[in-house]
Amino acid sequence: MEQKKIDRINELARKAKTPQGLTPEELRERDILRREYIDAFKASLTAQLDRTVVQYPDGTRRKLRKKG
Repeated sequence: MEQKKIDRINELARKAKTPQGLTPEELRERDILRREYIDAFKASLTAQLDRTVVQYPDGTRRKLRKKG
């Protein structure tokens, strides 16, 4: 995710804490940006776990598998 979008999320979060709060358009923008951030985070974590290998005491190594 671009740093510009993360900065905008933080800007909206700061504004939400003020007495004036957020406008309906800003609320929608915040929700869209948050969803995009969460999706990017999940994709990054999934990619990292796909590359993770567990080494057992006997020396064998196995990739992590998804539970079904």
